[in-house]
Amino acid sequence: MSRSTSPVPFVNDLFDPVPDTGPYREALAPGAVILRNFARDRVEEMAEAIRGVLRRAPLKAMHTPGGLPMTVKTSSCGNAGWVSDEHGYRYARVRAHGASEWPPIPEPLMQLALAAARAADYPDFVPDFCLINYYRPGAKLGLHQDKDERDPNAPIVSLSLGLPAEFLFGGNERSDKTRTVWLYSGDVVVWGGPSRMAFHGVKPVADGIDPVFGHCRVNLTFRKAL
Repeated sequence: MSRSTSPVPFVNDLFDPVPDTGPYREALAPGAVILRNFARDRVEEMAEAIRGVLRRAPLKAMHTPGGLPMTVKTSSCGNAGWVSDEHGYRYARVRAHGASEWPPIPEPLMQLALAAARAADYPDFVPDFCLINYYRPGAKLGLHQDKDERDPNAPIVSLSLGLPAEFLFGGNERSDKTRTVWLYSGDVVVWGGPSRMAFHGVKPVADGIDPVFGHCRVNLTFRKAL
């Protein structure tokens, strides 16, 4: 779907207008790029694929290993699911309480991930896992590394949908300086190589109304987990 050059359809003025341009590549760090507008014309297709996953694996509010509630609700698809409890963060092949295996990654999402990886110069990347994060206004994600995957050489492909968010991207040490960039619906961030273990996070999401996702930001993170 195309984006008009008229004011961005949010109920506040916190966000800069999104240029009505085609996809373009923006350097973020060595081995890391932002693919602006990469999925802009496929947002509704992505939304429908996500709805199919959530019908089989509904969103869940998880807790940190220390028992604190997370502000982001999650689901997963692929060969495993991401879980968090008193035993720590990990990938689980079977859902909790004896439920069935996780639903597969829908074909539209898989093709998007493969195309984004190629565009970011990671042509051999084939994900086996996708984490779905739902952010309501005020939800955030603290600085962390994606380090539980068995293949540390495979990149991370992260698709933003819905409300804009301020994305934090730092170095391989938590104390390293972070860069803050706005991500908009249809943007994809890909990082690997020297930036594969970079700390990253999301500042609290401001309220607004997205034409497809309403008062939500949705993030899909594709990984080679197993």
